[in-house]
Amino acid sequence: MAGPLVGIVLGSKSDLFVGKKVAETLVEVGVPFEITVASAHRTPEDAVAYAKKAASRGLKVLIGIAGLSAALPGVLAAHTSLPVIGVPVSSGTLGGNDALLAVTQMPPGVPVGAVGIDAGKNAAILAVRILALDDTSLAERLGSLNKAAVFKTREDRKEMEGLPVAPPEAF
Repeated sequence: MAGPLVGIVLGSKSDLFVGKKVAETLVEVGVPFEITVASAHRTPEDAVAYAKKAASRGLKVLIGIAGLSAALPGVLAAHTSLPVIGVPVSSGTLGGNDALLAVTQMPPGVPVGAVGIDAGKNAAILAVRILALDDTSLAERLGSLNKAAVFKTREDRKEMEGLPVAPPEAF
């Protein structure tokens, strides 16, 4: 089996519920990954070391998942040339809005691609899209995932809890 292509880094174990969403989607499309915890505040030297070694270890994309001040994705991005995707976590009194701002408001030259609060699935899909630029079979598997979402949405139209449904010819 090939080594991991995606590194998922949690700011703390409490972020695992989002990390599992990333993992489930990567498993579904067959992308190897690894997951770890490295806090930007409690173990910053670990976060920096992980980011610095990621490319030489064969990783292609990093996903940083953190709540509250959510410095982790930025710390990772500051220490690697790999794409970094940040996932803000719904925690604290602001429900993840502080984390969302921290992930998206990066200084020039230190980009972090951001997805919505707790949007682990979107982070995984974005990582797969990046990887699929150089892998046609992965692009095909991603297409299958998209087709499944289209099918589900169209099926959902049929079940509107007794309300009048738009006819198929409306689409």
